[in-house]
Amino acid sequence: MATIIDGKALAKKLNAQTSERVKQLQDQHGITPGLVVIIVGTDPASQRYVRNKHRTAVRLGIYSIVRELPDTITQDELLKVVQEYNQDPKITGILVQDPLPKQINEKQITRSILPEKDVDGFHPINVGKLYLNDSTKYPVACTPKGVMTMFDEYHIDLKGKNAVMIGRSAIVGKPMAALMLNAGASVSILHLLTKDITEYTKNADVIVSATGSLHTVTKNDVKPGAVIIDVGQNINEEGHLVGDTDYDDLFDKVSYITPVPGGVGPMTIATLMQQTVDLAEWSLERGE
Repeated sequence: MATIIDGKALAKKLNAQTSERVKQLQDQHGITPGLVVIIVGTDPASQRYVRNKHRTAVRLGIYSIVRELPDTITQDELLKVVQEYNQDPKITGILVQDPLPKQINEKQITRSILPEKDVDGFHPINVGKLYLNDSTKYPVACTPKGVMTMFDEYHIDLKGKNAVMIGRSAIVGKPMAALMLNAGASVSILHLLTKDITEYTKNADVIVSATGSLHTVTKNDVKPGAVIIDVGQNINEEGHLVGDTDYDDLFDKVSYITPVPGGVGPMTIATLMQQTVDLAEWSLERGE
């Protein structure tokens, strides 16, 4: 029987630590970490995510701004908004919420955020540091960083393990693979063009799935005792939120597994808050 990796409980613990760090920065240095989330348009899912981020930030004592912009905004106008917060000393972290309208070049927007305020960890400089396993302090994509916190909390050592990352997105798949590689795992990245994923998954000690596709991993795809991290979010035939993996089918065969909901999801926002405070502390260390 598997141990359930309780992301909801761990996020609560992480948020408590983050709140305490905010108080220490305020009491000892007179600094309040600041987060701005820039949202373009009225996508309902994006608005819901942004509200959750804002509520959590305020609850933890973080100075939080939600900047709402129309979906008719031009590239230059959005760049000016980002530049405004690059220059704002009250803002520690800048996040531009996906998706962006078609007239916006998302890569250019990401590059326009100062690397030291890139709370999402998507700036090419920070991505490069991750892949180089740089020894300096830099932000990392929040969902993968949250998964690494899970590994630490549950004492899952990646050194010498065979790890499989299913999915190659810049948001989850690639940074997750890099983090596991940096932690000493041998990592395979699988994707739509991989001919036979079971050839890899059956030999994997750790499997992370982020495909957005139901039943990507089933009981027949894994070896006994594997660790399953499910990053997927899907709606099943009954209208319920579920992950990529067949949770009930896998439960008796694997050693650790994340539920959906209540697994990786809560850790993403908690890690965003943690990293907002990280950026404030690192700025202080640099004497800024």
